[in-house]
Amino acid sequence: MKLVGNGIYLRFLQESDAVSLVALNERNRDFFEPYLIDRPEAFYSVEYQQMSIHSGLAMMEQDQKYSFGIFLSESHELVGLVSLTEVVRGPYQSCWLGYYLDQGHNGHGYTTEAVKLVVKYAFQVLGLHRIEAGVMPHNVGSIRVLEKARFLQEGLNKKNVLINGRWRDHLHFAIVNPIRRRGLMKVRF
Repeated sequence: MKLVGNGIYLRFLQESDAVSLVALNERNRDFFEPYLIDRPEAFYSVEYQQMSIHSGLAMMEQDQKYSFGIFLSESHELVGLVSLTEVVRGPYQSCWLGYYLDQGHNGHGYTTEAVKLVVKYAFQVLGLHRIEAGVMPHNVGSIRVLEKARFLQEGLNKKNVLINGRWRDHLHFAIVNPIRRRGLMKVRF
């Protein structure tokens, strides 16, 4: 399955993407580190990424997580990742959104486009009601992505995530499915 947007497309990651994923993360290691939880050195190996992708595919089968690679339309280069994680069904019908993009491709609207595509997928295909995201207050680019994708800021989570040995505050954003689907929601228990 492919989600097509302006200049990019998304598809579920496959184990064959492990080499490209390692290259993406190695190339952006210094750029990503200030925003992400600590990663073991093994994270930067093909074997680790293959295991991670395999685990992600199993979680998708269980309706718990959906990880998409962000690919450039013309070159088919893997330039980022966008994921729906911690999918909760029952009365919540919600999940968390996470994403990152190669620093060399920032400023072209690719992340915003990817987030919009995934939100549409979450609401129209998965039938979710709410998507949440957390962003450190100084990450202006990521805040702009969420705002352009119509997420609303709901508050501040103090000392929320351990990053680089320190508990970091995160702005809490969310978007709610604008389509009321009484009786038509895809409810899974």
